[in-house]
Amino acid sequence: MTSDDRDDRTLLAAHLDGDAEAFGELFARHRDRLWAVALRTMGNREDAADALQEAMIAAFRRAGSYRGDAQVTTWLHRVVVNACLDRLRALKVRHAEALPDDVDEYGGRGSLLTISEAEEPDAAALTAERRDQVLAALATLPDDQRAALVLVDMEGYPVADVARMLDCAIGTVKSRCARGRRRLAKLLVDLDVAQVTAPSGNRPSGTSVPPSDAPRGPPT
Repeated sequence: MTSDDRDDRTLLAAHLDGDAEAFGELFARHRDRLWAVALRTMGNREDAADALQEAMIAAFRRAGSYRGDAQVTTWLHRVVVNACLDRLRALKVRHAEALPDDVDEYGGRGSLLTISEAEEPDAAALTAERRDQVLAALATLPDDQRAALVLVDMEGYPVADVARMLDCAIGTVKSRCARGRRRLAKLLVDLDVAQVTAPSGNRPSGTSVPPSDAPRGPPT
């Protein structure tokens, strides 16, 4: 069996057993999704890269803490979100920051704010403008609300999965999303916030090619 054939749990177990390649394969498999979450939670590429690196170091060193009660990717997302929230608290980020020009590269699967290649130029420009307004407003939310909205509304994860990622009750995730949407609605009075931030309810599947400037290797 090659490394590409092993599922996530097998790769993590192999890493714990001393397989030097296993964690790198696991990270590469989910890198683009983890990067998208880090980028949208942090609001800029430098802090997102630092948070993702810190998260992967933590996951690499503490793989034994995975209890097997959720998918490995859920556990990885929880580690990434925790690293982002820790970094946000440390930096006391509470204001909208400049958004990366290439944010569309990082979250095509499940994102409700990604421009469709089929859109006409005028429509694409309008979508981009709305996306930037939503993301800028998102960056002003309290950290817990921002994390919940990124995972549920922008990345399309089911609320139950997000509750596991954030280590809180399902009702807490729903409450954070509801409060966050109300705050966004006040900031985005000219947009149909219900349309651009409504949860999809379906977890995206598949794996796309990771962005060229996303962190590429496992911690050493």
